[in-house]
Amino acid sequence: MPLIIDVMSTSSILAWSVVAGSLLLLMAYEGRAYWIGQRHPERIARYADERLRLQWVAAVSSKPGFEIVALQALRNALMSATIFASTAALVLMSTVSLAGSSLAGKFVLGAPDELLHISLQTVLVMTLFASFVCSAMAMRHYGHATFIMSMPVSSPERAAFTGAAITHVHRAGFLYNLGLRLFLMVAPLVVGILHPLAMPVVTVMLLVALHFFDKPVAPQVE
Repeated sequence: MPLIIDVMSTSSILAWSVVAGSLLLLMAYEGRAYWIGQRHPERIARYADERLRLQWVAAVSSKPGFEIVALQALRNALMSATIFASTAALVLMSTVSLAGSSLAGKFVLGAPDELLHISLQTVLVMTLFASFVCSAMAMRHYGHATFIMSMPVSSPERAAFTGAAITHVHRAGFLYNLGLRLFLMVAPLVVGILHPLAMPVVTVMLLVALHFFDKPVAPQVE
């Protein structure tokens, strides 16, 4: 019996260790991307695209007759954020429905394996909810930007709110990107719930995919 208890304890420690290591890998990657983006924004796609969005607002705001083009571009971005918000909400409701009984009635401090399972389910629900909130807030900012960008460029009201439009587009892009990344991070959490020891493998695969996503597209200069 003591041998069985020791094996279970070792297995639990290993499971907790690989889960914690996987989460630390994700945080380390995002921290590194933030550090590089603040100093060399041209090396990280999300920061390079941020500058592109700001320059787009400034360029469109200086060209009369492009209001419809601006509205169409913002509408496309708004629809994309809407799709992610709806998807995150649906997955969140499904997750809560499936894991609700576990979260409510199986939280036992004396069972490490069960505690790990419940902890991962909780983090999964929180991640999905955060993804939904970020996407919904991105929709809100895109909506505000749409009202401003629909004003005639030559109107004094448009000139007064151009700075606000730049801020709204900037925040919308940031929140949309964050919501998408949070949604992608659901993959290792789901695998960790099914089998904690497989979580590092999926985490590394996700980080490789994010590495290619974060490669900026260099502008073509002729």
